[in-house]
Amino acid sequence: MKSFIITILLIFTATTYSVGQELVYRPKNPAFGGDTFNYQWLLSSAEAQNQFTEDPNSDRNSRTELERFTESLNNQLLSQISRTLFNEQFGQNGLTEGTFNFGTLFIEIFPSGEGLVINILDTNTGDQSQVIIPN
Repeated sequence: MKSFIITILLIFTATTYSVGQELVYRPKNPAFGGDTFNYQWLLSSAEAQNQFTEDPNSDRNSRTELERFTESLNNQLLSQISRTLFNEQFGQNGLTEGTFNFGTLFIEIFPSGEGLVINILDTNTGDQSQVIIPN
């Protein structure tokens, strides 16, 4: 019986003298305060896991300088035409409430609690878009 009590006392005294260590979080990612030397390792690890590849049939890589210039010129011309149509329809006062037709586009403009709402509907395809200009 004496040995049992001594064993129990040893167990309790041993646990009171045990030493613990504080847990400290150290981030690995340099973007979150980690060591900057981890950057290259994290980048190479992410690239090794990346399963996405660029589409070889993509137009972005196969377009020539002339095709890109032509597209840019078309975009600028369309922008100028839309500005001219906008000024003819709304004048110098800007957007006014109401409904308007530009070819196959049906545009509805009205105020709401969020701001000025512009609904755009393409009557050929049924595609819709909504633009909200905040107050």
